[in-house]
Amino acid sequence: MSVRFDFLVFVLALGCASIACRFCGFWIMRYVAITPRVEAALKATPVAVMVGLVVPTAVHGSVIELVGIAVAGIAMKLTNSDLLAAVIGVAVVAVGRSLKLAG
Repeated sequence: MSVRFDFLVFVLALGCASIACRFCGFWIMRYVAITPRVEAALKATPVAVMVGLVVPTAVHGSVIELVGIAVAGIAMKLTNSDLLAAVIGVAVVAVGRSLKLAG
């Protein structure tokens, strides 16, 4: 299996952009006073990101994606872990897609 050079450059560029965004965020936040309002906004950010990811999938996704969202929601309620719920939801969708392709 060979990897195209332009694809490798693209992936490395995306990785560098991601790291630069993270470092710049840390650098900028050094100069921001953490008021209760800023703290509330920072606590709400993960929810906003998850809604931005889930809503388009829920609107345009197939039954497999909807089942994955439902299972992730149930897993979140049971485990109280965002990361574990996301991994479980992705695993359900992956298994569902592979069974759909095989069947």
